[in-house]
Amino acid sequence: MTARDSAVSLIRGVRITGGSGIAAPDDPVDIALADGLITDVAPAGVLRPAGEVLNGDGCWIVPGLWDHHVHTVQWALDAQRTALGDVASAAEAARRMASASPLPDGRRVGAGFRDGLWPDEPSLMLLDEATGEVPTYLINADVHSVWLNSAAFRREGFPTQPDGMLREDDAFEISRRLNAADPATADAAVAEAARRAAARGITGLVDFDMAWNAEAWRRRCAAGFRTHRVEFAVYPAALDRAIDEGLRTGMPLEGGAGLVHVGPLKLISDGSLGTRTAACSHGYADDPGNHGVLTIPPAELRDLLTRATAGGLDVAVHAIGDLAVASALDAFAWTQARGTVEHAQLVRHADLTRFARLGVAASVQPRHAVDDRDLATRLWADQPAVAYPLASLMAAGAAVRFGSDAPVAPLDPWLTMAAAVTRTGDERPPWRPEERVSTQAALRASTRHGEAEITPGAPADVVLCAADPFDPAALERMPVAATLLEGRITHLA
Repeated sequence: MTARDSAVSLIRGVRITGGSGIAAPDDPVDIALADGLITDVAPAGVLRPAGEVLNGDGCWIVPGLWDHHVHTVQWALDAQRTALGDVASAAEAARRMASASPLPDGRRVGAGFRDGLWPDEPSLMLLDEATGEVPTYLINADVHSVWLNSAAFRREGFPTQPDGMLREDDAFEISRRLNAADPATADAAVAEAARRAAARGITGLVDFDMAWNAEAWRRRCAAGFRTHRVEFAVYPAALDRAIDEGLRTGMPLEGGAGLVHVGPLKLISDGSLGTRTAACSHGYADDPGNHGVLTIPPAELRDLLTRATAGGLDVAVHAIGDLAVASALDAFAWTQARGTVEHAQLVRHADLTRFARLGVAASVQPRHAVDDRDLATRLWADQPAVAYPLASLMAAGAAVRFGSDAPVAPLDPWLTMAAAVTRTGDERPPWRPEERVSTQAALRASTRHGEAEITPGAPADVVLCAADPFDPAALERMPVAATLLEGRITHLA
């Protein structure tokens, strides 16, 4: 009986989106699998099984789905933290944390607040009055700021701030500490989160945890992790170590079960919209003198790209504001480095075509446009650049990859695609509807590097959908019947 972890030799009676070339578009086909690869595609009934058969029952089959931007441990641990995404004021956030249960380490941790539209402002006094002596941490949805009470400041050894906020590098350090769970706890959370992701069709992700990820993934694979593929990033503090250990982008990690590969060097070149630190050519509407900040000066950025390229590493540059995006593209042009611009939430018209000319992919998170629409409308009202471009990037010839930035947005590729296709997450009309993309384009951007296909010789990483993935109305709640990785079932409904 076909079950989870079964190795499948034949998928029977499925429909390939867009037609297979060997049958009419709606006619079912059979797909043969062997040694982790697709070996044949033929009209239904032609191929003979060599082993386990998975009946597709007329499902649509698509390539395995990837999330190209995940903070893995933080995403996995997010389920244990108090959700703050719906709080409407600083006072409400403080009250919710006052009633939150401390974690086993004695800290209260909340995540997901968006203070840009709050009628009041966070303050140390407000949080202290509500939470007392229990160390309390509230992580902004964009992860670029953290609100702490005095007990948390003392515990972490940071001087208190009147507003209780730490931003950018200090906030990242707090997140690193909060994510530094013992390996058993972290790995169990990662394994459970991976199972949830497989249930939504995920067969791979790019891991941007701010840690030395090679060791963690070796440990997980040694314990039997086999749920999805991983490309893991390194950060500047570990660049020399990665080069000294001979890590090169694309190479399989020793001890990674053939599923884990070295990814890019990750650089954070500016801040975020929510923290008002994204580097922009025009000031923020509520603070015209504030243009954000380039956290890596252009000369230093060029040097880092040069060192990474010489060491065989691609580069993923976080750049949200248009100044940061331009600086990143300048550095790619200067160094001839390969890689991605992550986020690209505000892009000058003249820079849209530079992605394709330089061979730099745009790794974007369509759900952010839905979640940030009110904040962007308010804070970037005076920005002439294109906000949250999708269709514009594709029309300019840029290679586009989709992700979630989990836990900033849910790790669900169907929610991501729905946001790209509809540009709305509620009953309101689409926001900047000219940036909507087709379901075909969204689906392609959600496969590995936007390049995967159902064809002989391709990896046997596939997803069976019980509704038409080309139907925009079906995307957000897409029923996933099965997910296969290397021909092995990782999810079966």
